[in-house]
Amino acid sequence: MAKKNTGTSLSDAPLVIALGPGFTAKLDCHAVIETNRSHWLGRVIYEGTAQPDTRKPGAVKGHVADRVLRAPVAGHVTPAAKLGDFIKQDQIIATIADQAIRAPFDGVLRGLIHPDVAVTPGFKIGDLDPRGVREHCFSISEKSLAVAGGVLEAILADEVSRDQ
Repeated sequence: MAKKNTGTSLSDAPLVIALGPGFTAKLDCHAVIETNRSHWLGRVIYEGTAQPDTRKPGAVKGHVADRVLRAPVAGHVTPAAKLGDFIKQDQIIATIADQAIRAPFDGVLRGLIHPDVAVTPGFKIGDLDPRGVREHCFSISEKSLAVAGGVLEAILADEVSRDQ
């Protein structure tokens, strides 16, 4: 999710569904799906915008910004661990240009950017999950299911309105 409109317009397709902040239904898309963790997660918005980007990931067991791994320098990520590995606090997860990215707490490595992707300082490169449940790495999260449900609802509603 870009968290901003990078050029999406109503004319891109017969039905344009946008995810999250930066889009306005009826202006640059037909529907916006709310992606912010809240009571409105996954809701279809047919007029107006999603909630603004909070610039903070959702809290998981008291961890917020520290569960998102970010590049300290520009370059390519060299993994020292793989998805699903249980990581101990201060363990090296990866390096970029000989700079180590260390675990801020114990958890399971839930995401890590591909080594072929060039990153810049501050770029999100991974996610450490403090719940420590390896299976979460290989299944669809509740947030993704809610957003996908909103997309399906918008598609089905469009089909119904076309049939009338």
